Amino acid sequence: MRQTIELKINGEFHEVAVDSQKTLLEVLREDLDLTGTKAGCGAGECGSCTVIMDGKAVLSCLVLAVNAEGKEILTIEGLARGDELHPLQESFIEKWGFQCGFCTPGMLMSAKALLDENPNPTEEEVKEAIASNLCRCTGYTKPVEAILDAAKKLSE
Repeated sequence: MRQTIELKINGEFHEVAVDSQKTLLEVLREDLDLTGTKAGCGAGECGSCTVIMDGKAVLSCLVLAVNAEGKEILTIEGLARGDELHPLQESFIEKWGFQCGFCTPGMLMSAKALLDENPNPTEEEVKEAIASNLCRCTGYTKPVEAILDAAKKLSE
């Protein structure tokens, strides 16, 4: 069964006709061409599909699109302001917080949700916030350093 829903993504409203079983991840990537949110495991295990919904990091592969109607959704495409990178993005570049880059969008969104809630996290709090983001390249040291660096930048 298809129904038309309205989603607010990155500050813009989108009207989309969706199947009742279609996930938010599928709508973002297939219907709205917002492919920065990565499709990884499809089972909520890897974190590559993380977006922020109503201020909380969520796994978009586990959210039905119909359940996202009326929510504020932020994807990686909405993190920067035009050509100006978000301090998290800057810090990931400066501190080499990524390697292959596949997990980076999800990790950035988890970090953003953390810093919005806790602008001065400890190293342990950062590790806990990104624990659901699987990365096979970095060993997590550089991403943690980048997130702590971004927290400092944001507090200045």
